[in-house]
Amino acid sequence: MSRIGKYPVAVPSGVDVQIAGQMLTAKGKLGALSLALASDVTASLEDGKVWIKPVAETKQARTLWGTTRSLVANMVTGVSTGFSVNLEINGVGYRAAVQGKNLNLQLGYSHDIDFPIPDDVKIVCDKPTSIIISGADKQRVGQIAAKIREFRKPEPYKGKGVKYSTETIRRKEGKKK
Repeated sequence: MSRIGKYPVAVPSGVDVQIAGQMLTAKGKLGALSLALASDVTASLEDGKVWIKPVAETKQARTLWGTTRSLVANMVTGVSTGFSVNLEINGVGYRAAVQGKNLNLQLGYSHDIDFPIPDDVKIVCDKPTSIIISGADKQRVGQIAAKIREFRKPEPYKGKGVKYSTETIRRKEGKKK
């Protein structure tokens, strides 16, 4: 039995959840997100809460039960408060700046990297060494953050590169004389 799927998803005020067949849509102040439900689970809206139930007692239905409940909870949270990921840039001469619809990154290469900012994600650089990525879709925000980090991953000797603000880099000792 799913421990996560048993609990309902509370819908806060200001969020409108619609269930039409196997399509669940959530609308809030930060936008609208939709989710196509698998045929193994059903969703129902009762008393301002979304309940996810498995259709049958199969292993597939039980795995999708908790997963679907988590996806619905992330949708409701995303359209009401949103998600954000903070990135930090370490290194001499490494910096970032938002220029129009592009994120300009200077990461020690012979050229600047221009990363186009998608419409559903907001990127802010309050300091040249920090990037804040925010949006309604948790998966999309995390994917954009991973793509930006991939341009120059942090290295273990000096710690130079782009890292998550919550990440700790395991440092290695350099060469001995």
